[in-house]
Amino acid sequence: MKIYETILRDVLVIEPAVISDNRGWFMETYSDAKFKEAGIDLNFVQDNQSFSAVKGTLRGLHYQLNPNAQSKLVRCTKGAIFDVAVDIRNGSPTYGQWFGIELNAENKKQILIPKGFAHGFMTITEDVEVQYKVDALYAPESDRGISWNDPAIGIKWPTGMPPVLSDKDQKAPLLKDADNNFVYGE
Repeated sequence: MKIYETILRDVLVIEPAVISDNRGWFMETYSDAKFKEAGIDLNFVQDNQSFSAVKGTLRGLHYQLNPNAQSKLVRCTKGAIFDVAVDIRNGSPTYGQWFGIELNAENKKQILIPKGFAHGFMTITEDVEVQYKVDALYAPESDRGISWNDPAIGIKWPTGMPPVLSDKDQKAPLLKDADNNFVYGE
């Protein structure tokens, strides 16, 4: 397993070791021991999976407020997505900045998005499945979002077409107006 830092402190790209032979391949997608050895100490409590049929489906930008904030370990197991993390930790030197990466079934990369970051992704193929682990249970009272096209963030989404959005994501506020109780360094 290889772990890479990104331009956003604490957001990591993880490349599992893939063992291939004439039958196919095998990989460890998560190892508590290897994560702890790398200084990542999380207790995942829930696995989630989504399916998006249409290219250009955008889910996000989502997060949960403290004390129900979630760290996420995200991977794409069918198709391809452009996955994004946005730093929303008040006082952070990278507040409002974003990092994006293509995750797909072929490259098998994962992204670790810690608490204090909003998360979203856009499908760049049809028939996409995304799986992710979280370290806190879903708490609807803490569920929040930020507009996918907030000009202050300026995410460069990969398709030139209007995204397919949920009603919730269409109504998400700008970062400056969003509920946010994250503080950098806490």
